[in-house]
Amino acid sequence: MFFRNIIGQHAVKERLLQSVKDGRISHAQLFFGPGGSGSLALAMAYARYIHCTKKIENESCEECPSCVKYNKLVHPDLHFVYPIALSKDVRTSTAVISEWREALLENPYLTLESWFGKLEAENKQAVIATEESGEILRKLSLTTFEAEYKIMIIWLPEKMNLAAANKLLKILEEPPDKTLFLLVTENEGELLRTIVSRTQLVKVNKIADADLTAALIERHQLSETDAQKITYQSDGNYAAALQLINRSELAAFNLAIFQKWMRACLKFDAGKVISAVDELASVGRERQKQFISYALDVVRDCLLMHFGEKGMVRLSGEELAFVQKFSPFVHGANGERFMEELNKAYTHIERNGSPKIIFMDMSFRLNEMLNVPKVV
Repeated sequence: MFFRNIIGQHAVKERLLQSVKDGRISHAQLFFGPGGSGSLALAMAYARYIHCTKKIENESCEECPSCVKYNKLVHPDLHFVYPIALSKDVRTSTAVISEWREALLENPYLTLESWFGKLEAENKQAVIATEESGEILRKLSLTTFEAEYKIMIIWLPEKMNLAAANKLLKILEEPPDKTLFLLVTENEGELLRTIVSRTQLVKVNKIADADLTAALIERHQLSETDAQKITYQSDGNYAAALQLINRSELAAFNLAIFQKWMRACLKFDAGKVISAVDELASVGRERQKQFISYALDVVRDCLLMHFGEKGMVRLSGEELAFVQKFSPFVHGANGERFMEELNKAYTHIERNGSPKIIFMDMSFRLNEMLNVPKVV
């Protein structure tokens, strides 16, 4: 990953480049920004630039031995920590480093969902376990092989359990010599405050609309109209934009199962409810969370229509037609509870609850909510 490959983020790039030119590189930096903004890609480009031995004005050279190794993410002084699905054979991220390199090289705007899809672990909980702390110490105890600095990139440190987070805090308080920590988070509020306080903050905003539109046109050969539409829907999130470009199958599933589930819950047809619940339970945990997020978006759009804000509904075609028909069932008398129940279901799925129990329990609640009369 090079700085030129990162969409937008001009001010952040300039700040990172200047820190290297001035020789003022903080030993611990926290890149924080919304998903799809390019935080991980920026950390990667920054690490490459620091290690590059023949830097040009505002970019790595591509040709030095360091850059050649970065092309395959095999530089001996570059280390990674990232969430994994714990199993008997996989206790630290090193156990799946080959899969990680492949996933990151394929898409530097990596999401947790796509990473766990790569691991075929959609039903597993993402975690950075206590054992990882020992692995970090082991890697950082090594002397540098080729570069002035060892660089440790920790992706999604908010997935650390408490024991691992406390051990990381101790390492940050007493860092090994010539070691740089680049933490990349999408949920800075979930990190220990003591960890945040010991890092230099690098705020990464969502991608500006003009930058994202231009990138979609250039990289994906979209028309300006289609690119602007996807930019509007993805709201500065390139990962979301990629999903929108390739979402036909997933969107069809989400829409079809949501329609099926709501119709079954409305009159509580037990057979159809069980069928919908079984279908939802059969997909991976990340897909289930994504489905609930989709359901929340539908409820939001229904409420916008109910309160006369149709211009804010970012849908078209079959999805728009369904929302127009479904919106009378989601209104001021039940909308807030609707969203609360979906958010609860999301939390329970995230905490490894039984999908069948969660979706079946919610089906009973949905039947009650869908039949609440509108307040006139």
